[in-house]
Amino acid sequence: MSAFTFRTTPCIRAEAGVSAKLGPEIAAQFGRSILIVTDKGLVAAGLLAPFIASLEKAGVKVAVFDEVVADPPACVVEAAKAHALDHQVEAIIGFGGGSSLDVAKLVALLVGGGEALEDLYGVDQAKGNRLPLILIPTTAGTGSEVTPISIITVGEGEKKGVVTQQLIPDWAVLDAELTLGLPAEVTAATGVDAMVHAIEAYSSKSLNNNPISKGLAKGALELLGANIVAAVRDGSNLQVRSNMLLGSLIAGQAFANSPVAAVHALAYPIGGLYHVPHGLSNALVLPHVMAFNAAVCDEAYGKLAPLVFPDLRLVAPDRRTAQFVARMADLCSELGLKTQLRQVGIERSDLPHLASEAMKQTRLLVNNPRPVDEVAALAIYKAAW
Repeated sequence: MSAFTFRTTPCIRAEAGVSAKLGPEIAAQFGRSILIVTDKGLVAAGLLAPFIASLEKAGVKVAVFDEVVADPPACVVEAAKAHALDHQVEAIIGFGGGSSLDVAKLVALLVGGGEALEDLYGVDQAKGNRLPLILIPTTAGTGSEVTPISIITVGEGEKKGVVTQQLIPDWAVLDAELTLGLPAEVTAATGVDAMVHAIEAYSSKSLNNNPISKGLAKGALELLGANIVAAVRDGSNLQVRSNMLLGSLIAGQAFANSPVAAVHALAYPIGGLYHVPHGLSNALVLPHVMAFNAAVCDEAYGKLAPLVFPDLRLVAPDRRTAQFVARMADLCSELGLKTQLRQVGIERSDLPHLASEAMKQTRLLVNNPRPVDEVAALAIYKAAW
């Protein structure tokens, strides 16, 4: 067995409705002054109210920063940091989708460590510690609650990442009741995002690809594959919602330690430049990156295929990968997602610029099982257009 390191969130709480009764435990373990990082939509929907009531009943002073937007720019992170400093908080809670969780992680690190954001981009650049951190996802997709990664937008739409073990939170809280109102389109896109995490973690060329990540990736795909259609069709099914949240978290644990690759690298410019939601950006390029990788991923994809589509166990191994790629494309369509770049406002003339921008994602491209240069990236974008 090759040497590897595996890290994850030390405490995971999973229970429907649990967020509304965590106040006493949080007060005892994390202090009496807390900043919640979230977005205006969740506040308006009333999802935060029971959680805040539990905190305040336990004597916690709660400040709320609700200015997070999709693909959050650096200025939002800086504003949230200022809010935390103004209120002299002792801990940070991220409550929402991946954007809110990513901002919360950075705020905890910036306030706790005293470093400048621009000095943290890249891998293992952080020197200081962070404030205590709790993450509560309201979508089943990013797995941010168990990853050492935060992605934000800088400049004219470039996605940059901060990757450091200090970003792994103290607690991850899975409360499926918080996902019951998630629209079908968001459920579909975030669910496919989680599936991409598992597929890329399993097949990653990373030197830290390891047996634990591979096992988690397989378990996540089986769970997500069995529940994603039901979650989109009937979002009120609490058991299905719970399964999707758990599948997302498990996939997050997998790719946190065996990093993702070209699907994400090619998706980031789509999201950064055209403000396409991250899960949908992944779905748009997923089948085409898989088709590109198939020549070197036949064994890996052949093992994963029956986990998502059990009937593929009956297909001969030498034909299974091609069918897996096709069935993943069909699944995205069945879930109601857009399947072509032209459907999200991208012109064919834009594709060379996308390919050029994707080449900046060296942190991700190095993990792809088949090398992707700018020519290959352009061909993949053309296939997706």
